Amino acid sequence: MIGLEDVYKVVAAMVPLYVALMLGYGSVKWWKIFTPDQCDAINRLVCYFTLPLFTFEFTAHADPFKWDYMFIAADVVSKVIIVVVLALWAKCSTKGSYAWSITSFSLCTLTNSLVVGVPLVKAMYGSLGVDLVIQGSVFQAIVWLTSLLFVLEMRRTGLDISSTPSPVEGDSPARTSIDPTAKVDLEGRMEMIVSSSRPAFWSLMRRVWMKLAMNPNSYACIVGIAWAFIANRWHFEMPGIMDGCILIMSKAGTGTAMFSMGMFMALQEKLIACGPTLTVFGMVLRFIAGPAAMAIGSIALGLRGDVLRVAIIQAALPQSITSFIYAKEYGLHADVLSTAVIFGMIVSFPVLLAYYAILEFVH
Repeated sequence: MIGLEDVYKVVAAMVPLYVALMLGYGSVKWWKIFTPDQCDAINRLVCYFTLPLFTFEFTAHADPFKWDYMFIAADVVSKVIIVVVLALWAKCSTKGSYAWSITSFSLCTLTNSLVVGVPLVKAMYGSLGVDLVIQGSVFQAIVWLTSLLFVLEMRRTGLDISSTPSPVEGDSPARTSIDPTAKVDLEGRMEMIVSSSRPAFWSLMRRVWMKLAMNPNSYACIVGIAWAFIANRWHFEMPGIMDGCILIMSKAGTGTAMFSMGMFMALQEKLIACGPTLTVFGMVLRFIAGPAAMAIGSIALGLRGDVLRVAIIQAALPQSITSFIYAKEYGLHADVLSTAVIFGMIVSFPVLLAYYAILEFVH
């Protein structure tokens, strides 16, 4: 049962995030400390330094030998359901688009498990809930955030290629056979039109993989989970000097991400940057579509009892802060993601309490 002390722990975990947010907002809106270019630079600092080290730090301290792999499998099934639905929507609906499918996937699936989820689920389900939420968070970093990074990089690389001037007379045949042209509409939809599909595809993939190889976000979690397997299998401990080097930057990860979000808000004309319609859309995906998909995946794989309840609760946690940082860096609906993070944390507590009360009747 959740008591006042548990409520205080959740509030105590959330308030520092909003303090960092307001400091970022005030530094631009009121005190005029940073210019827009400097705000972009700070977001890149967060994206390429503090967040990768934060990801490596909590991933490296996981114990994958104690994971509940049926819980992980249910998470995979739920994400596959969402991907299939979004792919059909993008393909078959006149309003569907590749860009909005990426953002909708983020809104449906990526959660802020560590900051809000751990204290809340601990109050609800004890150590079992904490273990499962941490497992889900580590798996999210390894698979789903890495997948998001891949599709964002592929989209940006495709747009970069499409903006390359078309070949002129005298260019070599080899060059003209692999340069795609693209049509980009006002909603951000990109349709690649290629005359020779295989060379164009592999040219695109080669550039994407080269960029990902230089992006610390793409391998921080991989290196972290590799260390976790080695350390727990042979009982190694990370050297203190290495741990200290990582912690000095990783501890700033969440705070600097919220600070960057506050600066982004200050640069917008309206407080609710994306407008009320998209705000409601984001809340529906975050707190209804995501948990519904997780419930289907969990029940299909036979999860029962508290494991089923935790699976649904963790799918209804607030929006991942990292998803905003990526959206800002790659220029894709950062206004929608920032609003989802800010308002999601505000409304999450009553929504999660409602889920908790309802799930008590589920056996």
